[in-house]
Amino acid sequence: MELFTNTKRGCSVLELAKFYANCVVTNGVVTSTVNGDKLRFDTGDLGELLGISSEGFDVYVREDKSIFGDERLLELTQRLAQKSHLTKPRSVRKEEMTPLHRLLFWFVIKNVVLRGQGRNLADPMAMCFTDLLDHGEKINLPTIMISHIARIANISKDHDMGYGFLLTSVSEELGIHLQKRVGFQVSDEIGSSTLIGCGFKVTKSSSAISEQVPQHPLDLYLDWLPPPACLHLILWYRIRSF
Repeated sequence: MELFTNTKRGCSVLELAKFYANCVVTNGVVTSTVNGDKLRFDTGDLGELLGISSEGFDVYVREDKSIFGDERLLELTQRLAQKSHLTKPRSVRKEEMTPLHRLLFWFVIKNVVLRGQGRNLADPMAMCFTDLLDHGEKINLPTIMISHIARIANISKDHDMGYGFLLTSVSEELGIHLQKRVGFQVSDEIGSSTLIGCGFKVTKSSSAISEQVPQHPLDLYLDWLPPPACLHLILWYRIRSF
């Protein structure tokens, strides 16, 4: 919870650029140089530095999705697209999802496997993470981060520099001096516009949120949600839904 709701975190953009410019990932070990200081961490180290578990689902694939299996992919497609009659797995459009799944998908592409393009279409990997979050299954974020960092550092086309806030925290924990940090931006926050975009209905008079086509009664309020408060919202939704 602390990892994604601490509004005091910031991103040192210059050092982040240096990290990726010098980044090498070999056999799951990340090495880089920032301001003359060397960084080195693996999954276990990263988990300790971020204060989170390095256990759980750790499958990371980009092109070849066969590792998930056709049966699992079809199950995900049917569930997230809300179309049990489908016979072949495919990517799922955001507008096909329930409001909660849209919100979870938003969280996945902003924090787990970051994506700068195609944010309205969930590929099998994003679908899998969305489903895991929906069912409360453990995700090995440190391992997923390292796999995604390797892709960002070595991909031939332009890619956003991911995990800026988290890697800034890691650098600080490793004793690296950082220059001016940039705080949370509006695009990092979850507010009424994000919730409306996910299909929730915000009632201005009481700031109550409900699904446009609710499957469970919701009674959520925006005034206590710190940015980015996706996890708070998810947990509160679960408490009220069961």
